[in-house]
Amino acid sequence: MIIKYLIKVLVFIIDFSEIWSLIIPLYFSRKQPKSYNLVVFYLWISLLINILNNTIWIINAENKNLDLSNNFLYNTLSIIRFYIFATFFLKLNQPFFKTIKKMVPLFFTIFLVINFGFYEDFFDFNNFSSRLLAFEAFCLLFYALQYYLYEINRDSSEKLITPEFWMVTGLGIYTSFNFFLFLMFAQVTKYFSNIAIYNIWNFHNISYAIFNILLAKTLYENRKLTS
Repeated sequence: MIIKYLIKVLVFIIDFSEIWSLIIPLYFSRKQPKSYNLVVFYLWISLLINILNNTIWIINAENKNLDLSNNFLYNTLSIIRFYIFATFFLKLNQPFFKTIKKMVPLFFTIFLVINFGFYEDFFDFNNFSSRLLAFEAFCLLFYALQYYLYEINRDSSEKLITPEFWMVTGLGIYTSFNFFLFLMFAQVTKYFSNIAIYNIWNFHNISYAIFNILLAKTLYENRKLTS
């Protein structure tokens, strides 16, 4: 009985990690440098969207006669997340791959226009855009990797582990872990719907929680520096 109860608790924690894990960095979101204003905005908009996501999921689970879709919300959050973190990396002013980093948002925008203009429906009822989330993960992983390359090669006398290091590490874990998951998710749900939703997506939720915990570490370090 105890083991079954613990399993249920663990499943509940994982299922709702898209909500509770955001509350941790939001707790430390006050008194942040101006360069983090967009990151704090991302946290609030993510919390709102994920509450809506989970509410729709609960409604569908409780009422079999209703069949609501939250896929467009995942697409929306993916786009918001990309532009916010791309802007953050550009504002770091690291003189490394500078031209390429500025071109990535342009390529992403072109991808959005072509993909949703000709190939996919942004409001697809059955699936979120695996292509969009995979491409977003790929682009943000590029930003994370170039950040590390710059930090490793810059003056060794300077501090390597700065506050943003933790956030970038969390983002790197999240994007590298989920790139292939996003890429294959639509096809997997097509043939193994229950397995994809209730098992595979748990891996996404765990990596999302890790990302937010490390983001909280960054905001905590920022508060220490400003206090």
